[in-house]
Amino acid sequence: MAEQHDAGANGAHPQDDAAQPTRRGSGGSAAKRSPGWNAVREVLIVMALAVVIAFVVKTFLVRGYYIPSGSMEQTLELDDRIFVNVIGAKTGHIDRGDIVVFDDTQGWLPEAPETRTGPVREGLEFVGLLPDSSQQALVKRVIGVGGDHVTCCDASGKVSVNGQPLDEPYIYPGAAPSDFAFDVTVPEGKVFVMGDHRNASADSRFHIETGTQFVSEDDIVGTAFVIAWPLDRFQFLHNPEQTFQDVPAAGGQ
Repeated sequence: MAEQHDAGANGAHPQDDAAQPTRRGSGGSAAKRSPGWNAVREVLIVMALAVVIAFVVKTFLVRGYYIPSGSMEQTLELDDRIFVNVIGAKTGHIDRGDIVVFDDTQGWLPEAPETRTGPVREGLEFVGLLPDSSQQALVKRVIGVGGDHVTCCDASGKVSVNGQPLDEPYIYPGAAPSDFAFDVTVPEGKVFVMGDHRNASADSRFHIETGTQFVSEDDIVGTAFVIAWPLDRFQFLHNPEQTFQDVPAAGGQ
């Protein structure tokens, strides 16, 4: 990655050709180099601005990730590259049905071995020009938000939120809404998350016994809004509002 370097103007002063004949060649040569040097300087400035813009976008607007597992199939598949909207998480606008990326601050994942990808890739990831290759972030779907009572399973085997059974078309074909029963109330400022491939997702359900089943909103990086790569998988991701539209407000069931 190119970094911006100070690119000052040519420091040569105009010379009197008659009085200083020996400097004519030097001054002329410097003048001839000026257009090329100006072009290089402009390229460096543009590259530096691109890095700054990418860093600002990553920090405040959008961030890229790749999908390392099948826990969100078929919505997200292995090795998909996604972008997440950072603004919603920073403003606290997290809704039921959102696909969120969050930092693993509670030890859901095994400790990742320390590996180095090289300074160039690390730098590009840092400024947001490449998706984050870190293994210490997870992606799941929000099922319950603060105050929600989330249970499974009703007589039809469905997950319910505040007493309303959910029709979940995004669940992996053939997978049950849950392999086992659970009954939780989500604290304020937290969310309860599940993977779309319920049989292959060690999500909130699996951490109830350890008391780490709820994800803090502070740990949420953002909401996924597009699959950007591979190109044949390119699509925008939408909240399945119809799944949750009949869910009553928390405490109203």
